Amino acid sequence: MATFNRSLRHPTKLLLLLVFSLASLFSCTALEKFEKRELVIEGKERKVTIKAEIATTQAQHEQGLMYRKSLKDGEGMLFVFQSDQILSFWMKNTLVPLSVAYISYDGRILEIYDMQPGNLDPVRSSRSVRYALEVPQGWFGRAGLGVGDRLEIQGL
Repeated sequence: MATFNRSLRHPTKLLLLLVFSLASLFSCTALEKFEKRELVIEGKERKVTIKAEIATTQAQHEQGLMYRKSLKDGEGMLFVFQSDQILSFWMKNTLVPLSVAYISYDGRILEIYDMQPGNLDPVRSSRSVRYALEVPQGWFGRAGLGVGDRLEIQGL
């Protein structure tokens, strides 16, 4: 024990220990990178394009839009799942208000819900869906989109 304490008194060793500890911490919490695509949603009156990050892996699904300080209208994140299922999203570590659309396997928007920053209450789909699209809160209405409109899902 005395040897360990003596070695930490040396500033270079202490600095190296601190650097390696911080590097280890950051490597464990590294943020996922997302593919970006322009997606088209066909509404009743027009088509709308959105720039979306695509979340396909479990790690990407877990990270989502956490820690983002802003999200512009016309931007969002599409969560892609391998099979239809009841989905549930919450806003842990999410700093901006969002709307989430639950979308069927064929691209039809089935439900849209608003979510508040930091709220840990789950927002569940009432039916099995394949996709979830998160956007700035209220964007669907501002873009003239709603339940029944279709996301073009070719290549997803």
